Amino acid sequence: MLLGAVFEREVTVAPRARGLFVARAVYCGALLAIIATCWLVVTGTQSVSTAGDTARFGATLLRILGPLQLALAILAAALAAAVAVSTEKDRRTLELLLVSRLTDRELVLGKLAGSLVRVVLLLLAAVPMFAITSLFGGVTMPQLVRLFVVTLAAALTAASIATTVAFWKDTTFQTLSITLFLLATWTALGETLAATRGPDAGAAVSPARAVFAALAPDGGRTLAPFLGICAAIVIGANAVAVACLRRWNVAREQRLPATAEREAAAFRPARRVWRNPILWRETCTRAYGRMLILVRLAWLALFAVAVAGILREAGSPRPDRLAVAIAVIPMALASLVAVAALAVTSITTERDRGALDLLLVSDLEPKEFVWGKLIGVLVVAREMVLLPLATCAVMAVTGITTAEHALYLAAGMAALVFFVAVLGFHVGLSYTSSRQAIAVALGTVAFLFIGVATAMRIMVAFDTSFELQLAPFLAVIVGGAVGLYAALSARNPSAAIAWASALLPALTFVAITGFLQGNSLQVLLVVLVAYGFATTALLVPAIGAFDLLTGRKSAGD
Repeated sequence: MLLGAVFEREVTVAPRARGLFVARAVYCGALLAIIATCWLVVTGTQSVSTAGDTARFGATLLRILGPLQLALAILAAALAAAVAVSTEKDRRTLELLLVSRLTDRELVLGKLAGSLVRVVLLLLAAVPMFAITSLFGGVTMPQLVRLFVVTLAAALTAASIATTVAFWKDTTFQTLSITLFLLATWTALGETLAATRGPDAGAAVSPARAVFAALAPDGGRTLAPFLGICAAIVIGANAVAVACLRRWNVAREQRLPATAEREAAAFRPARRVWRNPILWRETCTRAYGRMLILVRLAWLALFAVAVAGILREAGSPRPDRLAVAIAVIPMALASLVAVAALAVTSITTERDRGALDLLLVSDLEPKEFVWGKLIGVLVVAREMVLLPLATCAVMAVTGITTAEHALYLAAGMAALVFFVAVLGFHVGLSYTSSRQAIAVALGTVAFLFIGVATAMRIMVAFDTSFELQLAPFLAVIVGGAVGLYAALSARNPSAAIAWASALLPALTFVAITGFLQGNSLQVLLVVLVAYGFATTALLVPAIGAFDLLTGRKSAGD
């Protein structure tokens, strides 16, 4: 078979996994809930009496669901591809695959295709949900076909990039962070072309613009160039991965003679370990790989792009705040996801390599381990923490926003960064499967922030009184709360986590309405209360129930 035994196994096992059935049911249920919410918002606030009214509703609904599915498909494909390879490296099983009869092509393409099986099945399950929009009118079948073609092409491209990076880099964090940087660069390049050469040039490169162009009546005009660029990236990335697979994955012990290693160790000066050995290891050793400098350079490049976008608008008489948001938000969201990825992989990597068991039999106290890991994560990811805050200062200096609003932005961003770090640490302790832990942590971050973007899109698209939209959103809020509680209380359910899961979606809705109404201070206070309480609810049980979460003690002890 062209794709080899790796793909055959994934095709055989993945469709029978219970998690895939749950994921498809949840995804289709969420799409149906969004459709029902939009319909209730429209019918509850305005008259829908003609075919033209329903047609406009169907077209608007598709422009809400299409970008949502695109974002989820790209993130899911990139995450699945990156974790599929990185897990093999962490568990030292990639070396067994390399000495098998699998060819380099079969290994690379098999891992790529296997990671896309679940994403493709989710997209197939969503086809009937999207077909509902055509029942309202204003949506044609060619538009739906173009939408799914663009989504599949973007997902395949993201997975190809992630697979190549995963075979290249040593650790899961490096893989995820560099993949996020490349995806943000992909989008930023499309926006730059759209600003300099027109919308068609941007739609030929940017997946976000391509999906909106595909929904236009003449969407076929930019579809072929976009598919051509995606095909070029897919072919180029996989060709590089196949050609460099074995050179990238030769063990370091095999690159240097053993005698040279012993001689280097003999002349290496001893280093003094701090009172908290976990913090010392996180910050003073190469715990996250030898090439972490590439991650830092990547975030400096994202910061430079954001500053360039801010300065370009600062020089105009009337700055376009949407253009500033497009320049800044990708870096901010990539930073949040990367910090969460670093926090969860700081636990899963220790578990996969057997180092966590050694730590648990030592005399480390829970607070030393928890704070050592959290502070170490924030120190290692300092560019991801500080550079988004620096963009707030740049916006204040250039006059894009006032110093007061810049302070609000910086405080809110700092609260969110610490929240996602604690979230990743909590999930890493709660789930024994590395793939499941990473998926839950990054999926929760995506749910919170992509869900926020979707809710804002619904409110703006159906511009009515925000108070009247609360009732239709209640079902989504309740569903989100149940999902959060199920994800966060896997091994350590508590009343605090239950309250945090219930309050986060509701208070996030309040923050959205405050933002759209221009109440910046209200948004900051709500964010600090909601995410501050959620952070405390996750952090305190992580310390108090540390022995239970890590298996030091059983529930009956």
